[in-house]
Amino acid sequence: MTLSIRQFPCRSDNYGFLVRDEATGMVAAVDTPDAQAILDDLAASGWGRLDLILNTHWHPDHTEGNERLKAETGCVIYGPEEVRRAAPLDHVVHDGAEVKLGETVFRVAEAPGHTLGHVVFHAVEEKVAFVGDVMFALGCGRLFEGTPEQMWESLQHIASWDEATAVYCAHEYTASNARFALSLSQEPELVAHCEAIFAKRERGEATVPTSVGVEKRFNPFLTADVATFAERRAAKDGFSG
Repeated sequence: MTLSIRQFPCRSDNYGFLVRDEATGMVAAVDTPDAQAILDDLAASGWGRLDLILNTHWHPDHTEGNERLKAETGCVIYGPEEVRRAAPLDHVVHDGAEVKLGETVFRVAEAPGHTLGHVVFHAVEEKVAFVGDVMFALGCGRLFEGTPEQMWESLQHIASWDEATAVYCAHEYTASNARFALSLSQEPELVAHCEAIFAKRERGEATVPTSVGVEKRFNPFLTADVATFAERRAAKDGFSG
């Protein structure tokens, strides 16, 4: 694999990600939930540099480390225009753009729904994607700014990728999502999948990354139609299981 990925917990339930292109040694942080946690992990990695920040959307738990990390490392920040609502941004990315981390190419796809300008970063050849708050393991983001139609289309786009694609979502919400999925279905394979998730969390293990194939099989928000998606998203908003 031409990419090395370090994943570490930040804040209450975020994940931070550092990504290294092995051919050149260039390093990127995907979102910046906690500048100190990112700097600490960068030091632990021995990688010795931070070249890029890739922001998926503007929310502070994804951007608040931008200013400090840029000041301390000189890194260059890529993200959607909306990031400027909360943090510094050097280069605006749009649907279909490519961001290069050394020899690794991340394809940008607009993925509105959670926010209107949300993007995802997809390294197609490496079968790796960073999807922010669009898709979660067994879940999807809340519709803070977008419509059900927008989020449904964003999820459908992710589901169209190679099933082996590793999906790095930004929060550890999987146990709650699993309980909601079980409220909709007691299909034996789903029950077994959720039991494995609960066991992982009891051991303190991460459930991220997931994969496109796993989510196509089990994620209750990858529905066949927008109306069902909207129904389930509204139900999850009020779910307390």
